[in-house]
Amino acid sequence: MRHQIGRPVVPLATGLFVISFLLGGCSGGADKKSASPVAEPPSAARTDELILCGWDEVFILGIDRTGQRPPEKVWSWTAEGCPDLPDSMKPRFSTTDECKPVEGGAKVLITSSSDGVALVERSSGRVLFYGTAHNAHSAEPLPGRRLAVAASHRPGGSGDRLIVFDLDTHGKELTSAELPWGHGVVWDEDRQVLWALSGKDLREFRLRDWDTGSPGLEPAGRTDLPGDGGHDLQPVPGTGLLAVSTDRHCWLFDRESRRFTPHPDLADQARVKSISLDRSTGRLAWVQAEGDDWWAERVHFLHPGHTLHLPGQHLYKARWNVR
Repeated sequence: MRHQIGRPVVPLATGLFVISFLLGGCSGGADKKSASPVAEPPSAARTDELILCGWDEVFILGIDRTGQRPPEKVWSWTAEGCPDLPDSMKPRFSTTDECKPVEGGAKVLITSSSDGVALVERSSGRVLFYGTAHNAHSAEPLPGRRLAVAASHRPGGSGDRLIVFDLDTHGKELTSAELPWGHGVVWDEDRQVLWALSGKDLREFRLRDWDTGSPGLEPAGRTDLPGDGGHDLQPVPGTGLLAVSTDRHCWLFDRESRRFTPHPDLADQARVKSISLDRSTGRLAWVQAEGDDWWAERVHFLHPGHTLHLPGQHLYKARWNVR
C-alpha cells in the first residue's frame, strides 16, 4: 500500500493499527512513499516507540503502554521517495534488515541485505549518509564520525567483512576486517571494544590509529558461539550483557567473563531475528521467522506478554526507540 505525502490515509483494513496524517519529509513526489514524520499523538507521555523493518519500508509504531489504544504508525521511510539517494542506490533498500535508533532516536540507522546502508534524519527523512555493503545486516556508529557495518555472505561478492565507513563522505570505505557471515555489531564505549557477530563466534576489535587518515581494526579476542548461525547482537540496557540469537537458541553474553548463558526468556526460541529490551518499562520485543520464510508478520512481546499481528508485513527486526 503506497501512501501519499500531505494527505490523510485510511487505517489498514486489519484494524490492528492506525496510520496518522502524513506531514511530509523526504519527499520524492506526491505519489511516492518517503520519510513521513507525523504529529505527536495526544497520549505521547504513555506511548513507547517501536522501529520496524524487513521489507522496503522502515516505520515506527507508537505503542500505548495501557493497551487501550491500537498501535499508531508515527513515521515511515522508504528509499523510493528520497531525492537524497541516487537512483542507483534505491533498489539497494528493498529488503531492510536493521533499523537502529541513533542519538536518542533523532536518527535511524538502516541496513539492507540488498546491499544498502543509510543514516536517516528522522525529522526530515533526509539521508545523511549512504553506502554499499554486500548483504549488509547491521551497523553501528563509531567515534570520529565513522560507521561500522556487518556485511554477511554473498557468493562471489565482497561480504563476510566488518567494514568501516567515513560518515562525512557517501560510500567512502576506510578499512575492513574479516567477519564470516557477519550479522551484528555493537560499539562498547566503556571498554573501547567493537563487538562483531559472525556465523560461528563473537569477535572483539580495538580501534587502531583512529585519529589518522588510515584507521584500522585490530582483532582483540574471539569467543565461540554456543550454537551455529549468529543472527542478532544487542546490548541489554543498563547491564554488561549482550543479547545474542543463534539458529536454535537465544543467549546472554557477559562482556566481563566472556561467557554465554541461556536467555532467561527466550532460551529455546529458534530463528529469532531480533531481541530488544525497553529499559524504562522492562518490556521485551522480539521477531521470530515464520514457516519457511526469513521474515514474520508478527512482533512478540513479554512483560507483559502479547503478540502484534501485522498481516502482509515482512518483518525482520524490531527495535525499541530507547538508545
